[in-house]
Amino acid sequence: MPQLRSYFVIVTAALVLGGCSYVDNVLTGEDSSQESYPPAESVQIPPSPAGQSAQPTVTQTPAPAATQAQTPSAAPPAVGAGNYAAQPVTPGASTGTYVGQKVAAMRGDLQRLQNNINQHNQELQQTRQAMASDAGSYYTQVAAINARLQAGTTPGNPELVQQWTQAQGSLDRLANDILRLNTIANAAASDSALEAYIRESVRATYGLQGAVDEDHRQLAILENDCTRTVPLIDRLLNDINEDISRQTNYVGNERRNLTVLSVAIRNGELYARSNRAVAGAAPSQVASATPTSAGRQPLMVIHFDKPKVAYEQALYSAISRALERRPGATFDVVAVSGTGGNTGQSALDTSASKRNAESVVRSLTGMGLPPDRINLSAMSSASAQGNEVQVFVR
Repeated sequence: MPQLRSYFVIVTAALVLGGCSYVDNVLTGEDSSQESYPPAESVQIPPSPAGQSAQPTVTQTPAPAATQAQTPSAAPPAVGAGNYAAQPVTPGASTGTYVGQKVAAMRGDLQRLQNNINQHNQELQQTRQAMASDAGSYYTQVAAINARLQAGTTPGNPELVQQWTQAQGSLDRLANDILRLNTIANAAASDSALEAYIRESVRATYGLQGAVDEDHRQLAILENDCTRTVPLIDRLLNDINEDISRQTNYVGNERRNLTVLSVAIRNGELYARSNRAVAGAAPSQVASATPTSAGRQPLMVIHFDKPKVAYEQALYSAISRALERRPGATFDVVAVSGTGGNTGQSALDTSASKRNAESVVRSLTGMGLPPDRINLSAMSSASAQGNEVQVFVR
């Protein structure tokens, strides 16, 4: 028993000493074994091209997926820029039945209908691009004319006349674009009627005898294709009609503006409600406080006491103020001649007064006032100071 205890102590001590040697080797990095290893060789690694450069380089790290997902998407299409391309019709295999032949024929009709819609869509996009280009050209030309007139120029400047002619050409092209829109709208309306006929034919084919299950399955798919085409045609028609209405109003307004601009070019300056415009007419030409014999107060009295009277600026200002107060107002242009003198002189004065009144009417229509809102008349007055034209509002 004492010998066994001594053997156990010897074995334990050996294990402890071996463990200490292993721990020392781990901590110091030394190997106490008898094996010897050859010395390690050093290998030279050549520098990279970036390391050879004297300037530091920066590598752009791609943004993480979460950051890329937060990037805003493309802007939605603008109003009046929708695309109306139709999806293709779902194909189907022939079943050899009479109903299957009907299905194939209606599928072909629907395919032709969608081809028409795609063609209308291309024509509409081309027309919209043409309208945008023509409108841009028109506004550029009109802006150049207005800038020149605002700074002041010679009456009837031929350069401005040429620019005005070019602007009118751009506006005429816009009017032609509206005609193209009308043509597309008429064709799309015909396609809408054709689509309704195909849809009704599909529904009626369900009741035909001699059909197999595959025929009815293809009929259901064809009906879905028709139903998918309906809102496409409706949206196409609605947008085209909105484009036509908007462009028609725009062209009509700009034609009136061009008419006013032509008068401004003839005078060499813009019409404006300013002190200068009113002061441009002599005080004897504007007499807003002179009542007539009929008891009506004239909006403006123009005295033609010299060969050329510059009345259009003051007339434009007075008419503009009147239309602001009463947009639907009409105007009476009255030629007033004096009663003094002999019969021959009175006849000459009356004729001259009528010619002056007609000139005022032409000026009003040139400013954009519709002719049906202008009434022309003539009268004689003992209080008239020579030939004059009185303008009334009613």
